[in-house]
Amino acid sequence: MVADFRRRFWICLPLTLGVVLLSQHIQMLVGLPGIIAFPGDRLVEAALATVVFFYGGWPFITGLSSEVRQGKPGMMTLVSLAIVSAYIYSVAVLGGLAGEVFFWETATLILVMLLGHWLEAKSVLGASGALQALVRLMPSTATRLSADGAQEEVPIAALKPGDLVLVRPGEKVPTDGTVTEGSSSVDESMLTGESRPVDKTAGGRVVGGSVNGDGALTVRIDHTGGETYLSQVIRLVEQAQATRSRTQDLANRAAGILTWVAIGVGGGTFVVWLLLGAPLAFALERMVTVMVISCPHALGLAVPLVVAVSTELTARNGLLIRDRAAFERARSLQAVVFDKTGTLTEGRFGVAAVVPLGAGMDEAEVLRLAAGLEASSEHPIAKGILRGASERGIALPAATGFRNLPGEGARATIDGREIEVVSPGTLRRRGIDATDSRVAAEQQAGRTVVFVVADGVVAGAVALADVVRPESREAVRQLQALGLRCMMLTGDAKPVAEQVGRELGLDEVRAEVLPHQKSEAVQAIQANGLTVAMVGDGVNDAPALAQSDLGIAIGAGTDVAAEAADIVLVRNDPRDVVAILALARATYAKMAQNLAWATGYNVIAIPLAAGVGIPWGLLLTPAMGAALMSLSTVVVALNARLLGRQGEHRLAALRQDIARRNAEVSA
Repeated sequence: MVADFRRRFWICLPLTLGVVLLSQHIQMLVGLPGIIAFPGDRLVEAALATVVFFYGGWPFITGLSSEVRQGKPGMMTLVSLAIVSAYIYSVAVLGGLAGEVFFWETATLILVMLLGHWLEAKSVLGASGALQALVRLMPSTATRLSADGAQEEVPIAALKPGDLVLVRPGEKVPTDGTVTEGSSSVDESMLTGESRPVDKTAGGRVVGGSVNGDGALTVRIDHTGGETYLSQVIRLVEQAQATRSRTQDLANRAAGILTWVAIGVGGGTFVVWLLLGAPLAFALERMVTVMVISCPHALGLAVPLVVAVSTELTARNGLLIRDRAAFERARSLQAVVFDKTGTLTEGRFGVAAVVPLGAGMDEAEVLRLAAGLEASSEHPIAKGILRGASERGIALPAATGFRNLPGEGARATIDGREIEVVSPGTLRRRGIDATDSRVAAEQQAGRTVVFVVADGVVAGAVALADVVRPESREAVRQLQALGLRCMMLTGDAKPVAEQVGRELGLDEVRAEVLPHQKSEAVQAIQANGLTVAMVGDGVNDAPALAQSDLGIAIGAGTDVAAEAADIVLVRNDPRDVVAILALARATYAKMAQNLAWATGYNVIAIPLAAGVGIPWGLLLTPAMGAALMSLSTVVVALNARLLGRQGEHRLAALRQDIARRNAEVSA
């Protein structure tokens, strides 16, 4: 469409200039009548205008035929009626009918309409560039490694799961896979919106289309074709762009009504001016101008362009929209309900507290001995203790004679002493009393407590808990600052849930809720008159995600096919819920601005086109009307494009604010 309108415009431009220069009306307007006159000049003017009419006006005439067949007259119908009536009348005048020819008006009207459609098509193409941008992320070839280590350049389509590929520094990862050798940092910003490179080592997963940093990586292919992350994102973007929104339906209905209003007002204008005694040519000119200026193009594009821009913006930032109507509802949310494990927390143990109990040890020594022992274990509690020691910079001692104690804990020799890490039940069975108010407080808070025993003496206790994401605090704070209630639904025990709720400052906590009861809990919140978003992992939270007004699957990573959710957040970051809310509000504001402009423009322009402004010297020609109509369309398109820049700035400001606050907390 862009190329077609551009070509027709440039071909019609010199022809239209010829029509304008030969027009007696134009020559009189500039005060130089007869400056270009020769035998047959009227026929040459008509011939040039006829070429412009049939070649330049052909897209509008065929558009009229299509709209009539569908029973939905619209913009093409109005433009075609205008140019056809003006052309036929001019030919009739040339054949002897009394009046003035409209050839120059017809030609300039078509030229301006072609220019407007060319600019509009370019804007639409730019606004709908999300899919093209995503496709361009994929490289065309990859370096496949054979069993003997030989390198072979192959097309991406030739790769299959299990193949090994070499990704050199600066190259794009060919498709989804797992790093088997090497270490590097990978730029995933075009896929997730995460500006910082992500470190990748053996065992780390990489996504096709991301850009490798300074190190070379050997990657085992996991997914190809339609199974890759990027392919799933493209499907979601297609689905989002195809989903009709409520605002778009409203705009389409308004455009349909405007078409019939334009036809009615245009015909009425023609009749009224004839009844008032105006010349036929003047009445026809007023009708043509009304038809052109009231084309509902800007109104029809007001919402789709914003939809295209917002879809592209969200896809580039790891916010994948599956349902446009649900995304629009995000602007009016009143409550956000979070799942706990894996959403507000990381779903892994971390050391919450260390309590020295005897043997002359401090916290660091108790944790050092526990971590030294657990270094040989694969138990989740052992990993949590090791992580806690690492975060505190504690060096691990060497342990010998490691042995699991089934149902009790583990034992090993460290620094010549027999060290054990055991459960509270083990101490009770041994008749050892380890009563302490500090330990009791940790247990009452729902934390898992293990005891460190050195040579038969209880040396201390380590309390572990599901690690709360640092991002969760900021997400809750920002949502509450926007006036939303923040709640949590979890199947965990009440003490555990209440501790997380206190730590995050949640407005309400509902614990010990089974997965199938979560949807009932969301329904109960909705019954209180609140518009609710549910944020979960998209698997066990599926019923609640479906029940909520807006279902958000968080932390989907490369598995973006969360069927129950309306929006999928690629990153494990609840702060992106704030970004969704901010972008939904900005998107709706742009839609409202475009609709206000498109409708307001017609309210003023149609009466002027009909001739209401003549007593004050305001008279619009058909070409001027076409220029104003095209200008309104371009204004709507540019305003939609502004959403992209404003959205990027808003997301960048949001993340800078978060980084600043995190730095303040760390300090």
